[in-house]
Parts: sequence; C-alpha cells; structure tokens
Amino acid sequence: MSSLSRELVFLILQFLDEEKFKDTVHKLEQESGFFFSLRYFEDMVTNGEWDEVEKYLSGFTKVDDNRYSMKIFFEIRKQKYLEALDKQDRAKAVEILFKDLKVFSAFNEELFKEITHLLTLENFRENEQLSKYGDTKSARGIMLAELKKLIEANPLFRDKLQLPTLKNSRLRTLINQSLNWQHQLCKNPRPNPDIKTLFVDHSCGQPNGARAPSPVTNPLMGAVPKAGGFPPLGAHGPFQPMPAALPTSLAGWMANATPVPHPAASAGPIGLTAPNNAAAILKRPRTPPTNNPALDYQSADSEHVLKRSRPFGIPDEVNNLPVNILPVPYASQSHGQSSYSSDNLPKTVVMTLSQGSAVKSMDFHPVQQILLLVGTNIGDIMLWEVGSGEKIAHKTFKVWDLSRCSMPLQASLKNDYTVSVNRVMWSPDGALFGVAYSKHIVHIYSYHGSDDLCNHLEIDAHVGSVNDLAFSYPNKQLCIVTCGEDRIIKVWDAANGAKLYAFEGHEAPVYSICPHHKENIQFIFSTATDGKIKAWLYDNVGSRVDYNAPGQSSTTMAYSADGTRLFSCGTNKEGESHLVEWNESEGAIKRTYFGLGKRSVGVVQFDTTKNRFLAAGDEFTVKFWDMDGLNLLTSTPADGGLPPSPCIRFNKEGTLLAVSTEDNGIKILANSDGIRLLRTVENRSFDASRMAPAAIVKAPNIGTFGPNNATIGTIIGDRAASVAAMVGMNSDSRSLADVKPRIADESVEKSRIWKLTEINEPTQCRSLRLPDSLTAMRVSRLIYTNSGVSILALASNAVHKLWKWQRNDRNLNGKATTSVAPQLWQPSSGILMINDIGDTNPEDAVPCFALSKNDSYVMSASGAKISLFNMMTFKTMTTFMPPPPAATFLAFHPQDNNIIAIGMDDSSIQIYNVRVDEVKTKLKGHQKRITGLAFSHTLNVLVSSGADSQWVPGEASGPITYATYSCDSQSIYVSFEDGSVGVLTASTLRLRCRISPAAYLLPNPSLRVLPLVIAAHPSDPNQFALGLADGGVHIIEPLESEGKWGTSPSVENGAGPSTTSDAEPPQR
Repeated sequence: MSSLSRELVFLILQFLDEEKFKDTVHKLEQESGFFFSLRYFEDMVTNGEWDEVEKYLSGFTKVDDNRYSMKIFFEIRKQKYLEALDKQDRAKAVEILFKDLKVFSAFNEELFKEITHLLTLENFRENEQLSKYGDTKSARGIMLAELKKLIEANPLFRDKLQLPTLKNSRLRTLINQSLNWQHQLCKNPRPNPDIKTLFVDHSCGQPNGARAPSPVTNPLMGAVPKAGGFPPLGAHGPFQPMPAALPTSLAGWMANATPVPHPAASAGPIGLTAPNNAAAILKRPRTPPTNNPALDYQSADSEHVLKRSRPFGIPDEVNNLPVNILPVPYASQSHGQSSYSSDNLPKTVVMTLSQGSAVKSMDFHPVQQILLLVGTNIGDIMLWEVGSGEKIAHKTFKVWDLSRCSMPLQASLKNDYTVSVNRVMWSPDGALFGVAYSKHIVHIYSYHGSDDLCNHLEIDAHVGSVNDLAFSYPNKQLCIVTCGEDRIIKVWDAANGAKLYAFEGHEAPVYSICPHHKENIQFIFSTATDGKIKAWLYDNVGSRVDYNAPGQSSTTMAYSADGTRLFSCGTNKEGESHLVEWNESEGAIKRTYFGLGKRSVGVVQFDTTKNRFLAAGDEFTVKFWDMDGLNLLTSTPADGGLPPSPCIRFNKEGTLLAVSTEDNGIKILANSDGIRLLRTVENRSFDASRMAPAAIVKAPNIGTFGPNNATIGTIIGDRAASVAAMVGMNSDSRSLADVKPRIADESVEKSRIWKLTEINEPTQCRSLRLPDSLTAMRVSRLIYTNSGVSILALASNAVHKLWKWQRNDRNLNGKATTSVAPQLWQPSSGILMINDIGDTNPEDAVPCFALSKNDSYVMSASGAKISLFNMMTFKTMTTFMPPPPAATFLAFHPQDNNIIAIGMDDSSIQIYNVRVDEVKTKLKGHQKRITGLAFSHTLNVLVSSGADSQWVPGEASGPITYATYSCDSQSIYVSFEDGSVGVLTASTLRLRCRISPAAYLLPNPSLRVLPLVIAAHPSDPNQFALGLADGGVHIIEPLESEGKWGTSPSVENGAGPSTTSDAEPPQR
C-alpha cells in the first residue's frame, strides 16, 4: 500500500471516530494494521473479552512472529485458563489448555506440563508461583500492565501506537477543497452552487446572467460563502465549516490560482494532454512520512514476519549500507533519518583540473559518478574523468545548421560569434546532455561512453539568452525544459525537438526552472530576474502560483534527492543572498539559513546532497549547512584560489564536490568514500570497454515499479563490473552488495614479485567438513547467514540443513570458523525445512533461496511453489506462486523485504509484493532461465544474469561449476569440475591462488567429488564454504600465518587490466 493510501486510511479513521462509528473504527484498525488502540485493547482485557482481544491482535501479529508476540498471547491465554480454573469450570479449562495453550509446548514443553498439572490441584494457588494470585480484577490489571510493556517493546507495533497529528475534520477539508476547485474549473460557474452529491464531479449548468468572481477574490474555503464560491459543506449535510482561506502556497496552484496576464501559447497538436479532472491533479504534494519504515532498524529480537495487514508480509529491514563505487541514494530514504555527520562532507582537495576558461556550469554523470561535464564562458564544453584527471571530450561552440536558424540569431552571430554556456545538464539516465547558450541556441548531445559524443538536437529555443535547461518526464515522455531572456518557458520533445508547450506570464527574463513531480503530478517552478516565482502544469491554463522570492532576488530552486524538501538560493541587485527551505503545504518559507554574505558578487550557486546537507559558493569559500539547522555548519576555502561566488556541484552520492577556481580551473573535493572511489580508477586507462554506454541503460526503477513487461537493458562496464553480472549472483544476494572496497597499500603490493600460489597439501590451508547426520544428498545451494554465525544449505532432495557455531572459549565471537566444529541444528520439534516439490523431481529442478536481513526467514524453492520458513522454528509460514513457470532465483529488495525479485525458468523476472500477494512488474530480456539476481544496495537497479550468459577466465583449469565475490569485492572464488578452487583478483581477473582438491578432500579413487556451489563469508573476505556433490559442506580458510590467499599481482608486473593479454574480458 502506498504512503498516500496509508494516509487515507488514517483520514477515514478520523472521520469514523468523529461520526461515532466506534465498532467500524476498530474493525478498520484491525484490518489495516496501521494503528493499534491501546485504550480499546485495555477495555477488552479489563472486561475479559478474550475472543475479541485475540481477534483485534490478529490484525497486527501472530503467536510465532517473535518472542514479544508469543509472550503476549501466552499471558492472555494463561489468564483465560486461570479464570476458568478459578470458576471450577474444568471442562472449559481443558478446552483452553488444548485449544489455546498447547501451541506453546513446542517452545517450552516443561512449562506446558506445569500448566497442565494445575488441573490436578483443588486450587491452583497451591502452586508456589501462583500463590499470590488475587481476584480476577486485580489479576487482569497486573497482566494488562505487563501486556502494555510487551506491546511497546514489540517491533511489530512500532509506529502503530500513536495516530498522526491531524487537524480536525481533515477529510472534510480536502473534500471542500476539491469541490471549490471543481467549481473554479466550471466553464460557467454559478454563485452559491447547490451541491447535492459527491459521487460525480461537480459541474454548473448554463448561468442565467450570473457570473462568478475571479478566484483571486474567492478564497479556497471559508466559513462565510462568497459569490461564486461554495458555502461550507455543513450547509448541505453533516460536514463541519471550513477554516479560513489558506495563503498562496507552493503546493498551491491548488489554492488561489492567479489570473494569467498573458495566455499560455501552445505549439499546436500535442501528445501531452492534461487530465480532464484537474482536481485529481491539483492535490497537495505528498507529505513524507515522519518515520520511514525502510530505515527502521530492527532489534535482535525482531524475528517477525507477518504484519497481518495483508495475507502475509515480511518486516522492513535494512543494514548499514556500505558505499559502492557508483552509489546513488534510494529515493525512499527519509531526510529525517539520515545518519550522516559533517565528517561525511567532501572537503579534502584531491585534484585540480585545468579548464582554460571560466567555468559557468557543471554536472556529474548520474550513473558514472566520476564523469564531470563542464561548460565555460567561451562556449566550450568538456567532459572530464576525474579519477584520472583526463579530459576525454572537448567541444567548442559551433552552430550545426545555420540555415535553419532564425534571422535574429543569424544576425546576432554575424555581428558577434562568441557565446557563453549558461547551463549544462545530464538527462536522468545519462544518455543525453543539454547545453544552454547565451544566444538562442540549445544543443542536445547523445553520449555513448568514453569520448563518444554525437550531435542529437539543435534547437533555436529563445530570443536572446537561454538562461536554464532541465529534463523532465511528463506522461512518461522525456522532454527538455528551457527558459530565456524572452520571458518564456518552453517544453521540447527530447526525441525530435518538437515544441510541446510555451508558458508565458513572467514580466522579466526567466532566470531558472525546476521541473518536479509529486506522485503522478508533473509541474515546473520558474523564477525570474525580478524575483517572481511561478508554477506551471503541463497544460495551457497558465501559472498556478505567483509570489516573490526572498529579497526579490534572482533565484534557483532545487529539491532534496528524495524529492520531499524544496530549497531556493538567490542574490538580489544589492548583493544580498538568501538560502531558504519552503513549506510546500503552507506556501511559506519554512526555514531561513544564516551565513551567506551581505555583498555577494554575482548570483550565489548552491546544491544539495544526501538529503541532509546544503552547500553554497560564497565569499571565496564553500559553505555547508545541515538541512535541519539554521546556522552555518562548516566551510572550506578549498586550499584557496576560489572566486567570490564559485560554481559548485556534488556528484549524486555526495562523495565528490566540484568547485570552480579563480584561475579557470576546477578543484575536486572528496570525503573518505570519494577518495576511495577515485583510488579504484586512478591507475586505469579510460577506454570504451570500461564505460557503460549510457544510452542503453534501461534499469527498472525498483522503488516504484513501472508497467508490466518492462525491458531489461544491458550494462557493459569494466571487466570487474561485467563479471559482477555473471559470477556475483549466487544464492547469496550479498555477493553483489555495494561494499566499501578495501584499498591495499599500493607501495607494498607493487614491491612484491607476483607469483601464482599453489595449494596442494592439507597443511597449506585450514579446512573443516561440517558434521552431518542427515541423508547425504548433493548440495544445490549454500549461504552464510548475514551474522556469519551459521551456514544454510539446500540439498537436491529439497531439504534444508542449518549449521550453527556456538560462542565458547575456543570461539569467542561465535563466528563460523575451521577451528571449531558447528552443530547441525534443529528445533526441539525435530521438524525439517522441506520445500514443496509438487509433481516435480527435485533432482531435476533448479533450486534457489534467499535470506531475510535479520536471518529470521528464508525464502526457498525447489522447482515447485516458493516456501517461506521461520529459521527459529523451521515452520512453513506460507507457500505461493506455483509453477509454471518455476522459480530459479530469488532476491530480497535491500530496503523492503516484502518486495522480492523472482527469476523464472521461462527467462522472465517477476517483481513480487508478498504483503499484497501481487506481481507488480514482469521483466523480460533474457533468452533462457534466470541464473542470478542482485539488487544494488545504493544504486536503484536490479542486475540479472541468465543461462544465456557465460564467463570463462583465461586461466581456467576446466568448466566452472560456481563463482562468487568475497565480501569485500576484492576477490572472486571460482570452483571447477576438476575439484579445484581458484581465487582471482577482482580488479584484474588474474588468478592469484589455486587450491587443489587434495588440499581439502580425503583421497578416494572410487568417488569423484566436485564442488557445486561456493558461499563467501559475510565479514571475513578470506573464508569461503564449498557445497559438494556428495552432500558435504567444507569451510576453507588460509593459514593464520598467511592471513590471505596468495599475493595480488601489481600493475608494474604486467598484471594490470590494460596490459594483460591472457585475462580475457568476460563473454556474454
């Protein structure tokens, strides 16, 4: 359920409560699972309404969700049992014992025996522990106090014990607003219309000479009706009068739409039509939730799975997300939950680029975050690879087809051919970038990787200067938005350059534009040099808002990365600068930040990062603010040499910051993650084989799934990145987790003479075969738990096996190790986790499984239905999605375990929401069954591999049976059919260590045993586990004296990716 749908439930709850539909209120609370009323719960417990108590609880939790839930149900049923005994109703007590309490015997058999023994006592108070049991009323009171503590501690009830703060009659308010807007959109609005129904949109009939006043004089709502507006709904029914008129708001186009002094001009027939019901569009922007469940860290006791609002669901979990070399924040990250400190800000100067002319605009590539696009004051555009400091593309200004230019432009260029770049901007997918020039022209280039820039569109966009440019997606169509000196905002088709819209209404040159969207509402903010701000929908109605920027300044506007907070920064003619945050719902300035200079030179530029920080170039420095603070957080002069108002730009993750310098250069500032990012590429030559051709990147948006049957694109990265799509996707989705790469001491590594390490004897490594008392069947899938204390295997007979290491004197941290043998673990019930096999032969199936983030649940399949198991009790929680097609790979979404990606044997990928039991998206693009899936923990993408892919390393000793990354992504473990295991350096794909089967297997000439699967330890990069064809599982580690597998080859010794001839790139 979306956030807005959830909020609608709260509005309905408020309405029902105000209308005294008490039973319905609590029924909706239970069925939605959004709010747990402690008062209602207390009343039922106090009155002993036990059936109703459990029925209400069932909307929020089940008995075996976690230990808190189990204790809650136990205390309730125990009290019911004791009350039956106290009334000497033995028959009722026996019924409660076997119907309600027996379920707990599986968890504590001794306790159940003791409870059963109470039946034999004349008075259960003879039991020592119950000797102080008083009367029923006092016992219920004591139990209730305990239940409240358990509920408050239970993570399943987190954020469900308090209603959101709402103004009275909020639903009525929204309906009044909708009706007022429907009336304002009537072609012939009547004064004092009589509203008789809400079932259809309001429409006035033909007027009899009456005319409604302008919306400017007609408040959106008011207790006293005015001509042309609606009287309060209270005049027609039970609704309450509305509050006084709202001030004009940013959201609010929705409030008082001002009359348009100039009609909006259109370019003729357009494919972007406005919806008929503008009331459906002009709604308030979505307010971000105060508590983002995606960032709700669970305790160690959060072994819950069912949130009960739907058939079943899995708790939202997230770990501390490490940093990838190309990280992008998830749009769902709440700014209120950010854990970044000022130490995360990029303030260390790591590189200076010599541009040669004054920088006017910069933008980092949205995916390849080490690519910086720069535009200068002489019309040059340059593309820099900041990892190596290499200028990889350079274009000077030139009109591509002068004959197609307007006469004013031709005349202007004839007199003076010099131009300046006002704005450079990448498209959201990095396939295009736009350049806005100071004379009429906009150039759109397509980018295909490396230095491959192609002319795409030349648009004679405006009369005079084109002041700003941006990309937007109205109606899912990529468009270019421009504004200019001619006071017009224009929208162009990015495919063919056709003009779609022209918005007129500003009385001064339009300085900047800020396209955005809320839910499915697309709009554009525009600012002018006279300090006016307007907002436009993609229609011909005109601006929806008209108000002044702080200080009547030339202003730029920008949203935070998650799209929930709006900021602006500008400078007026007197040099006064203003940096503010806007309250969209109220249309007022929410926060003014202090610290900008009073006499700024030029317009101060600013940027946002990490949904947490603001930065501005002012007074020869870069200044930083916390979004939630007011005062200057910190600043840096970047080692000096900055102009009075430097141009600044963050990369997408905020690990790098580009700053223009006084001497026509660019300084690259970095934080620790940015430095690590640059180190990974600084020694690599930049060529087309390493650069992703951004034009074909079609990664689906995982946060908000698009239409069904989306097409999977192909991403061609550098060698190591390409291997990720094929060898990194084993049964452990962490194999492609975006982790911080461990940077070795380069001077030490390069000083070593590289030599392949051969391990042929048991004395050359540490290994352990895990004890197994169950039937030995070949191991099909293998994974370490996220905590690293257990290993889970799935055998070919659909049975799961779980080994756990215990914490003791020989193993102080309880982690998996070869030094101590683990226990083959089973619950006291003795049950096994066995997948549904239906009519399939499990030996012929392609098994798959995935673990939840807190190791409490495993999703698994062996050719038939997908099963969900509780790892604590081994119980099957549910089964779903029977074949055909059959699941061949499973992956949890990194921030919402209710979203899983399911790879199928028919080559499709289904994005499935387990909570609502619905396939949200179906992806196609492979030709054969899916063999691997991995969600990025920082990039909003899903990577897949199919049986139509193959990778063969140059030094392979035979066919590969499996491969996976180490936890730090620095090594790749590869198993071969001859029983050997290779350890490769991930960055070069060179084999640095080979482990022969004799090093870990006992010699047995009559039995050919080979490793079928490999699992990498989640925190020890040098430990891995092998699943064998004979059913055995082996843990292998290097000797303690060695500490790691072999020695990495250095670039100087000929092992670099650009000089090694035998390390062939992966084949797809």
